Amino acid sequence: MGYNDSIKSCRLSPQHQGSFRTRIYEREDFRGQMMEFTEDCPQVNKRFQYNDIHSVHVQDGYWMFYEEPNYKGRQYYLRPGEYKKYADWGAKSPRIGSFRRLHHSH
Repeated sequence: MGYNDSIKSCRLSPQHQGSFRTRIYEREDFRGQMMEFTEDCPQVNKRFQYNDIHSVHVQDGYWMFYEEPNYKGRQYYLRPGEYKKYADWGAKSPRIGSFRRLHHSH
């Protein structure tokens, strides 16, 4: 996959004031092992026992999920809500290497 200096899409996220909280699950439909996060996670495989995330429940805040560790690779913007399977957030596979909270600078 090559990179260039063009932007293919852009999205404004609403300003969020308050806490951040998301739950990731080992299987679809919020089944299997679950882990809750309130902070950024640069390497999912060091914190979560599984390499793949099949469902996510974003409870508070806006999050960016990445296919690769250290916030690299394809990105997925997740708003508060339930994502019962990885296709719900636009992914073609359940591979997530990192994720972080979206903060706004003032």
